[in-house]
Amino acid sequence: MAKKISIIIVSYNVCQLLDECIASVEKALVGIDGEIIVVDNNSSDKTVETLQPRHPDVRFIANSRNIGFARANNQAIKNSQSEYVLLLNPDTVVFEPTLRGVIDFMDAHPEAGGAGVCMLNRDGQPAPESRRAIPSPWVSMLKMFGFTKRYYMSHLSWDEPGQIEVISGAFCMLRRTAIEQVGMLDEDFFMYGEDIDLSYRLLKSGWQNWYLPFKIIHYKGESTQKTSFRYVHVFYQAMLIFFRKHYGHLSILFSIPIKIAIYFRAFLALIKILFKKTMHFVNPSSEPE
Repeated sequence: MAKKISIIIVSYNVCQLLDECIASVEKALVGIDGEIIVVDNNSSDKTVETLQPRHPDVRFIANSRNIGFARANNQAIKNSQSEYVLLLNPDTVVFEPTLRGVIDFMDAHPEAGGAGVCMLNRDGQPAPESRRAIPSPWVSMLKMFGFTKRYYMSHLSWDEPGQIEVISGAFCMLRRTAIEQVGMLDEDFFMYGEDIDLSYRLLKSGWQNWYLPFKIIHYKGESTQKTSFRYVHVFYQAMLIFFRKHYGHLSILFSIPIKIAIYFRAFLALIKILFKKTMHFVNPSSEPE
């Protein structure tokens, strides 16, 4: 029998964060016909062995290798039957009223294909990426030059529901009928960018994406290692994949500057990482970010 909601969490070496995340979701699920599915991408910190006994009602899928974020989420979606699917990062804490509030909104708005929420940073402030615009060439150029109001849809109220363009993959509530229409996550994206791509496909198919003022805490980035060269490569490669997929038809005169800007930002990020690692080597007491 189909459930109301399947909450899917993909994990990789974040045992403690995942434990806190699952505990918060279990509380938020009280009174809701739902299930929690954790897909572990071959963690080396004994995530499954440690947490399965603590959370016996959670379904764990243990992969023998790291198959990436998009593919792992798709794996769980295929192994679930529910009206709604929630893609949730393991570095989040879900407030108790949030799941019920989002489900009630989706029930009342059949035109909504997906919804995101107000993600709070560690300091309790709303994270700008809770609401984002599609990174079209124009929006991307503005953001790269520091003009971020359009990208983060800053005109929207934090306290009222509002239509947005991109739903963050950290908390991405999806209607299953919408997924069945537009398809699951694009597995060309190993990690990063898949939420932008899926959000764009929802909009192009006539669905609405919504921001809702229900809250979660998002320990942003703590489930990934952002001080690595691999992170920079994967992140900016995702940007290029999205651009080629949706804007590859643009003329060379327009597309080349975008690609140069992406590579330039990747180069600056790598230089920043190298500088911090060098300073840490010279002064071991300093903490690299």
